[in-house]
Amino acid sequence: MTDIGKASVLDDWLSHSPIVPVITLESVDQAVPLAKALFAGGLSVLEVTLRTPAGLPGIESIRATLPDVIVGAGTVMTVEQLQAVQTAGAQFVVSPGSTPELLSAMIHSELPILPGIATLSELMLGYQMGLRRFKFFPAEISGGIKALKAFSGPAADCSFCPTGGVSPGNLKDYLGLTNVIAVGGTWLTPADALASQSWSTITDLAKSACALASSIRTG
Repeated sequence: MTDIGKASVLDDWLSHSPIVPVITLESVDQAVPLAKALFAGGLSVLEVTLRTPAGLPGIESIRATLPDVIVGAGTVMTVEQLQAVQTAGAQFVVSPGSTPELLSAMIHSELPILPGIATLSELMLGYQMGLRRFKFFPAEISGGIKALKAFSGPAADCSFCPTGGVSPGNLKDYLGLTNVIAVGGTWLTPADALASQSWSTITDLAKSACALASSIRTG
């Protein structure tokens, strides 16, 4: 698949589900019920991070059980991890930052990608390699709304998924930007709800987020 083709696939997924839960699993057993809870709330594109050992098998479990859910791998930091998430069945890849080696490997993979950037120099590195879709992380402490508005000048043809500090309180501001295709957030999967297996709480959070996103995009 070409870079343009991969970007088109990603655009299509995120246009239908512009809020991407960023998930850190403490156990593999959480993966499927959590994904079901988020999907029941209207969120069909999920990012499962590799921050714990449960990440890779969690991706495998969701892919094997829930064909209507799009599941990507987050916190991919090395070429070896990229290879592992492809084997696990991840449908897209998200990195927290960018190095030339990792960017090259991501570009040559068959998966849609969201490489992480926090500065204009990192953006330029990816841009020179043909990329136009990026994760902006950590968004709030890297300039947030003001930074993304500034990026729209020299990189008017780029789109971003800001993650890190995004919440219901600033969701409207982020999704209101023309160069933001989606946002990523951890607020949809609070640790206490995961620990208590309060899946209905997570479904309610997802429904509220979807309602807010819909009001922003159609308002």
